[in-house]
Amino acid sequence: MRAWFWFAGVCAAACAHAQPAPAAYPTKPIRVIVTISAGGGPDTVVRMVSQIVNEKMGQPFVVDNRPGGGTVLATDLVANAAPDGYTLLNSTDTLLLLGAMKRVTYDVRKAFEPVVQLTAQHYVLVTSPALPIKSLKDLIAYAKARPDALSYGSQGVGTTGHLSTERFKTLTGINMVHVPYKGAAPALLDIIGGQIQFMLASPVSATPHIHSGKLRALGVAGPRRLAHLPDLPTVEESGVTGFRASNTYNLVAPAGTPRAIVQALNSVISAGLNAPAMVKRFAADGTEPAPPATPDEFKAMMLREYGQVEKQVKGLSLKDL
Repeated sequence: MRAWFWFAGVCAAACAHAQPAPAAYPTKPIRVIVTISAGGGPDTVVRMVSQIVNEKMGQPFVVDNRPGGGTVLATDLVANAAPDGYTLLNSTDTLLLLGAMKRVTYDVRKAFEPVVQLTAQHYVLVTSPALPIKSLKDLIAYAKARPDALSYGSQGVGTTGHLSTERFKTLTGINMVHVPYKGAAPALLDIIGGQIQFMLASPVSATPHIHSGKLRALGVAGPRRLAHLPDLPTVEESGVTGFRASNTYNLVAPAGTPRAIVQALNSVISAGLNAPAMVKRFAADGTEPAPPATPDEFKAMMLREYGQVEKQVKGLSLKDL
């Protein structure tokens, strides 16, 4: 994956050989299991994709938020779902971490059929405007003077946001207490409310709060500034070299889902995401649609990145994992 870590067996039905596609698909709404609570970046994006699918295929996505276990709960549910095209997983880079860190009992490379990559975005570092912190350098100095006095939120234990923040702590020499949530939305609300002080969040989740003044953005964990936040420096511009943190939002199906269904979803969604109006809409939130890629190309990319994740997490030791 493009972040620092980029990033009970499966039932017989999910592992069965692919079956022929039905004559008409879809004939009913498609349930999409989202790994985090409502309001986070993946949840927001998949609801936008639902509009594309409804318009082009005549049926909407039914978004089913199943947070818990650092995305394990939702992942298990879809791994064991019928491979009929009517249950999909809105996955993130964390899916590869689950497999590489053996946090699920099955091989995620075999349990799922990659359908389409939706978006890619670099994380934004945010804090509360109530703190006397105006920049990333201020945060580091403030935290070093107060070891373990600050708390940071994540989307859950073992997620990309969690492990990336641990990497940030190592690079900067600061100590903060980890508070896991069931998604970015409740964590950001707790920063606003003063319960925690810091988080790495997707621009999709954080931008509305940044524009409203409820959150203060300190840096973007990518190679360049964001077009919709041009005054926000990158983390490297602020003096922390070697730190990047990003995430992708994707759709995967249970293994054995008919090839024709996977291809149909891929074609419709890729075209819709890359339409000019949708590209502009995403840009306003600091993200961008993934370039069109076939299911085979997407699968090959995931397999390559899985190998990178395995190398990167080898030797990793976090007491709360």
